[in-house]
Amino acid sequence: MYTQNIDGCFGRDRLAKADFDAVLAGTAPALSRLRMQHGDGSLPLLRLPGARDDLEACEKLAGHLLKDASDLVLLGTGGSSLGAQALAQIVDKFRPIGGARNGDPRFHFLDNLDPLAMDAVIGQLDLRHTRFLVISKSGNTAETLSQALCVIAAYEAAGAGKTLKHHFGMITEPGNRATRRLAAQYDIPTVDHPPGVGGRYSVLSSVGMVPAYYLGLDGAAVREGAAVVLAPVLAGAPPADVPAAIGATLCIACENRLGARIQIVMPYGDRLERLAMWHRQLWAESLGKNGKGTTPVAALGPVDQHSQLQLYLGGPRDKLYTVLTQALAGKGPRIASADPELAYLNGRTIGDLADAEQRATIDTLVANTRPTRTLHVPVLDAHTLGGLFMHFMLETIIAAYIMGVDPFDQPAVEEGKVLSRKYLLDMKE
Repeated sequence: MYTQNIDGCFGRDRLAKADFDAVLAGTAPALSRLRMQHGDGSLPLLRLPGARDDLEACEKLAGHLLKDASDLVLLGTGGSSLGAQALAQIVDKFRPIGGARNGDPRFHFLDNLDPLAMDAVIGQLDLRHTRFLVISKSGNTAETLSQALCVIAAYEAAGAGKTLKHHFGMITEPGNRATRRLAAQYDIPTVDHPPGVGGRYSVLSSVGMVPAYYLGLDGAAVREGAAVVLAPVLAGAPPADVPAAIGATLCIACENRLGARIQIVMPYGDRLERLAMWHRQLWAESLGKNGKGTTPVAALGPVDQHSQLQLYLGGPRDKLYTVLTQALAGKGPRIASADPELAYLNGRTIGDLADAEQRATIDTLVANTRPTRTLHVPVLDAHTLGGLFMHFMLETIIAAYIMGVDPFDQPAVEEGKVLSRKYLLDMKE
């Protein structure tokens, strides 16, 4: 599905092989711990790649949302949205609100709480043919609930409150939660968010599977790709044969030995851009604790060659680079020019230029002794994306276990939520 190459991380002013090998050997207990957690079910995330019993309900909810739909709006934030966005990019399902349609429903993501965006949804979309998928793991996410309540109010103001069940679907954990009560009030179809799977790790659950089926992707294929990546861990393979262990080792060794406190994740091509954004939350929220962790930065090629590469090459030597490349050569429209100065472009495709630029960026980083890892993706489909999801989740968890932090909590985030509620109450008073 993908090829990981870390050769660009070794050599002058970069890692010594002995330092890397020492950290890699230390991942063995983390891999053993993951196998144990899979075996006893204490980490439900690891059981998702092999699960199939929930897919029928996910596909059914997607079908419900597709009926007579012109637009689907996903209401969710962070891990409840970014994985679905990565899935949508591989089938080109991002559409601007109010943009043209070619028969297929448009897919919109309101993952950020923005009053103008909410006005645009309620004011510009035809609510008669718009569907809303509400995703909240806890069932009490203030941003998501506020968005949903505003939309419900718009339907009720239009005299369509009794039809809400045809326009909504929900994903949330079982129990007495605000989203559950809302769903019961309006008879809205609901699929369970599996308990014990954190939001930023939930893309292989119903959180990713319902959008996948809506997008025309095979949810089972996503999970099968994840299972391929998980397999060597469950089989007891040595760390050197587990790509995620190699990746985690690289991140920790570069921080320890080179002071690389920043990790640049730079895919080439728009279809992997939201994967980098998904990874940014996963890495930052899982590892940034107790004064530990490195800062993930999501870049995008080729555009960020013009906005970031100068810093990468001429700025502080405090970064590890992960460049995700695709098979772009020969793809896209062909360039035609009679200008002699543009002879190097004449007859080439847009993909030829993008391919040359991704290779040039990698070679330039390595030539300037910047530690650079590449992940090459020959074919980007549901199976491959599932594999990439699992690779980065395992890489993050392994790194956390080595660092001695809990990869599944987020105490600082919860502190901010408490203060937000307080400030809202102060406003009311």
